[in-house]
Order: sequence, then C-alpha cells, then structure tokens
Amino acid sequence: MTTQSIKRRRFDMPALLAWFVVAMVVVGLFSTAFTPDIGIMEVPQLALCLAMLAILGVRYELGFARNWIGDIALGVVTAIAASLLISAASTHVGEAALGFWALMAATWAASWLFVERLAIWKSHSPLTTRIINLLIPALFGLTLLVLWELIVTGAGVPKVLLPAPSEIWVRLTTSVPTLWADFQQTFLKAVLVGYALGCGSGFLIAIWVDRVPFLRRGLLPIGNLVSALPIIGVAPIMVMWFGFDWPSKAAVVIIMTFFPMLVNTVSGLAASDSMQRDLMRTYASNYWQTLFKLRLPMAMPFIFNALKINSTLALIGAIVAEFFGTPIVGMGFRISTEVGRMNVDMVWAEIAVAALAGSLFYGIVALLERAVTFWHPSQRG
Repeated sequence: MTTQSIKRRRFDMPALLAWFVVAMVVVGLFSTAFTPDIGIMEVPQLALCLAMLAILGVRYELGFARNWIGDIALGVVTAIAASLLISAASTHVGEAALGFWALMAATWAASWLFVERLAIWKSHSPLTTRIINLLIPALFGLTLLVLWELIVTGAGVPKVLLPAPSEIWVRLTTSVPTLWADFQQTFLKAVLVGYALGCGSGFLIAIWVDRVPFLRRGLLPIGNLVSALPIIGVAPIMVMWFGFDWPSKAAVVIIMTFFPMLVNTVSGLAASDSMQRDLMRTYASNYWQTLFKLRLPMAMPFIFNALKINSTLALIGAIVAEFFGTPIVGMGFRISTEVGRMNVDMVWAEIAVAALAGSLFYGIVALLERAVTFWHPSQRG
C-alpha cells in the first residue's frame, strides 16, 4: 500500500463522521436527556432517533451503504432524526441535558456526512449537476437553522435575546402586510432608485474622467475621500436636505454606490493593453469605436464587480439611513422601533426579508454578469 493511499484511508472523512455518530449515540444512551432525571429511552421521539442514528453510523462505518441509495437513505434518516429532536425539545423547553445534546451532535454529524457524500456525486447531466450544486448550500443552511432551533429551544434561551427560527417564521407569516409595506418603502423605492442613479451616474462620469486626464487626477482622490465618509454622518444631513421620505434614503444610496462604480469603471477602462489599442488604431478606429468595441467589453468584469458590491451596499445604506428619520414605514424604521418594544422576532423577520432581497438582487446581477462576460476566464467551466 502506497503512502498516498494510507493517508487517504487515515483521513477518510465519512468514516470519521460515522464513528462520531456512533460515539455520540453511546454517550446519549447512558446520559440524562432532560432534567431532572429523564432518560432517552423514556422519551419515544429520542429513543427512535437514537436507534436510527445508531444503525446509520454502524452501517456507514462498515461500508454497507456507500452508494447513492444509501446516501438517499442517509438524508431521509437525518431529516427524520432532526424532526424527532425538535419535537422532543418543544415539549421540554429549557430542560435539555447531556443526552439530548449528544443526539443533537450526532444528527449534525449525520447531516455533515450526507452533504459530504452528496458533494462527491457525479452526473453526466448538466441539470442534475446544477441541482446538486444548489442543494448542497441549501442543506447546509437548513442544518444551521435546525441547530439554531434545537439550541435555543433546548437551552431555553429567552426570546428577547434570540428567538427560535420557528418563532421568526410565525412572525413572517402573520405580518405579511407590514413586511410588504416596509419592503416597498425601502427596497423598491430607496434602494432601486438610488442604485440605478448612483451606478448610472458613476459609469457616465467614469467615461468622462477617462476622456479628460485632468478629472482623473483631480476627481478620483476626492472620490476616495468621499467614499470614506461614515454613513451615520451622511444620513442625517441627507434627511435634512431631502426630507423624511424615501428620496433622502435614495440620496444616501447614491453616495454609497457612486464612487465604487466610478473607481471600478475607470480601472476597467484601463484594462486593455497597449497592443490591443494599437491594433484598433491600425483599423483607423476613433475614440468612441475603440471605447465600445474594445475598452468597454474589457471593462465589463470590473463594472459587474462594482454592481455586485453596490447591490449589498445599497440595501445597507437605505436601512441605516432610515434610523435617522423616516415615515412610519420602512425596514430600518421597523427594526429600530421593534427593538425598543422588545419584539425581537419582528426584528429578525425584517432581517430575514432584507437578507433574502439582498441575496436575490446579488444573484440577478451575477446571472447578468455570466450572460454578458461569458468570454471571461472567471465564467468558463
């Protein structure tokens, strides 16, 4: 046996995870599940969870289920075990003991094992490969939510400190009109308008700066200075200038997105090398022909880099700006108000909506980048 094969066997992650599952099951079997003195076998959900995890860990360690059918069975067993743990924790809130935490650790390891196995699946179908690539981060995020639920419920964490995901979900489903009104005010008005104006003006000024060397030397240092201004200092001034409604928040977004777009576009316009520009001159191309046929296509990776950065900056800027004055609607207004009322579940609901909106916005820009810059090495494969 070669040294490489020995190392591969020594660091067989599925085997280590399977052993960890078995070890945690053994710890849970001989430990108290809930205080004061409730064993795992006295709680039907935990007894069934323990049996399923024990069989799963032993089979994977012995190598009996290392195929795609076994992997699917692993995922199903892990999901059932997680649901049983959540059910048991909800009936014994704040009473979790060592046995419960051991089973939770075993379920987490089983989830890790499932994702580990899923990551090595090979498929000749591009659609199947794409589905697997999307499923892996989705399962990772779902695992974090399950752990969050189990830790908060089992340890009895006060709601004012950290609500459980189930409580946040209840708030999301029961406060749809309020959340939609806040989303409209913050995202559909302030963020999108400020993003479009800030990125658009930054792009146009960048072309002007590229055309006039004096502006490149004079405007860019000022741009770097303005981009370093703290948002908490700019936002109150914008509110005083443009009022309490969404235009003042859009103004803050414009300031935050203008200079990243300006700097990145100027850098992108300088990305073409001298040989490429000399070739365009041999074709008798003027400035605008060179700009549209060579320099702007070469600058697209830089431009989309700024667009992706600004997609998150815009949402952050609009929400923070609403802390300093806004009508009785908006994500920032709702967060600051509900924190004062100790309605932390509503705060987390707003955070979830903002995170989802920001992620989708970023994803749309990334998809557009892939369609436009398909020729770039970063988009190949």
